[in-house]
Amino acid sequence: MKLPVKTALAAFAAAFAAGPAFAADLIKAPTPEQMAGMVNKGDTAWMLVCSALVLMMSVPALALFYGGLVRTKNMLSVLMQVFMIVSVAALVWCCWGYSEAFTGGSTPFAGGFGKAFLMGVSGSTYAATFSNNVYIPEFAYVCFQMTFACITPALIVGAFAERVKFSALMVFMVGWMTLVYFPIAHMVWYFAGPDFLPDAPADAGYLFGKGALDFAGGTVVHINAGIAGLVGCLMIGKRLGFGREATPPHSLTMTMIGASLLWVGWFGFNAGSNLEANGVTAVAFINTFVATAAAAVSWTLVEQVHHGKPSMLGGATGAVAGLVAITPASGFAAPMTSIALGFIVSPVCYFFVSTVKNWLKYDDTLDVFGVHCIGGIIGALGTAIVADPKLGGQGYFDYTKFPAVAIAPGGYSVASQLLIQAEAVLLTLVWSGVGSAILFFAVDKLFGLRPSEEGEREGLDLSEHGERAYNY
Repeated sequence: MKLPVKTALAAFAAAFAAGPAFAADLIKAPTPEQMAGMVNKGDTAWMLVCSALVLMMSVPALALFYGGLVRTKNMLSVLMQVFMIVSVAALVWCCWGYSEAFTGGSTPFAGGFGKAFLMGVSGSTYAATFSNNVYIPEFAYVCFQMTFACITPALIVGAFAERVKFSALMVFMVGWMTLVYFPIAHMVWYFAGPDFLPDAPADAGYLFGKGALDFAGGTVVHINAGIAGLVGCLMIGKRLGFGREATPPHSLTMTMIGASLLWVGWFGFNAGSNLEANGVTAVAFINTFVATAAAAVSWTLVEQVHHGKPSMLGGATGAVAGLVAITPASGFAAPMTSIALGFIVSPVCYFFVSTVKNWLKYDDTLDVFGVHCIGGIIGALGTAIVADPKLGGQGYFDYTKFPAVAIAPGGYSVASQLLIQAEAVLLTLVWSGVGSAILFFAVDKLFGLRPSEEGEREGLDLSEHGERAYNY
């Protein structure tokens, strides 16, 4: 779970590395001069490396993973969509996204604009980590969170790949980040205030205040993008010839390369979300490693039983499903429960991809809903179980009592946490689903989301961009 950049988080008096307990002492935030002397160079270097790793997950990893799965005539369009979403998202993040997500507001559902255009952020402002009196430069935090804001909207395009206009898509993404992504990020990850108060936080995101656990983005990234993708594919409509014409991936080699780069980059995604380099960072790292491996093996076994042949596409898809599922649990679980989570998520996602989609006949081109949304739900709910100290989990503190109250191994309630996780899942589904539907409708009316039939048959590479991915 990522905490916001307000200095109030200096009140955490124990690192995650020391276990689930946090000190209950009220600790006033240090002055800027004191913070400058408490900047940890190792943590700063780690966070900058993680930011680069997460950027790699978008370009080139996601672009190659998605690009390899579409037909040759649409390869370049997918690369362009992902590349430019990342570029646009970075600008939006600096202009108002960071402020909207990670500053206080009059509501627990969204932040304000006190740091719009990065006002007040400089090389001499600092972000608190989980450890008491340990800081990183605020720009390091801005960059790290920016990479999440870049990849999340890019995930959506896989659901309606091969049938969306580029210009309209860019307009939609700006609106979606503003009205959907930034508020969800604020609700799940934001906490701030001048210090901890005895009974309640001075300022907190709605789901954070409820006690929802999301270490690296199960709700904020995967469920959020996955349900938006489903809404998009339903509202834009099916591809021409869907169900009648073969639409095989044009390059599983590229898809495998993309999946492999995603796996590597995901260590920055999950382990970086601890905001410092310590024991819990290593916990998130190994959990990310083994859950992904288990999910890849699990998907392959399911295909072997179901079809008699394991596929490369299945192995890569299973790995991504495992990465999605472990994301919210990565810093809370233990390695063996992470392996169990990986083995469980693949059959569930496989069922949605291979069976539910055929039953309902929706055209989710690259299975964004079946893998990211369903995998994210499994991970978000599973976090309540794997975080249990009795199963080797990290446990967590009691959000209902401030300052933080330590939970002994016998005091963690899986049932209570499961209800909180379910509320977070449902709120994300409704907020993103309804918000996305409104935005798709508005953008379609104003600009038209669907290319012409002639342009779609010709392929978006030529009709939208006037060039080909390959020239033979």
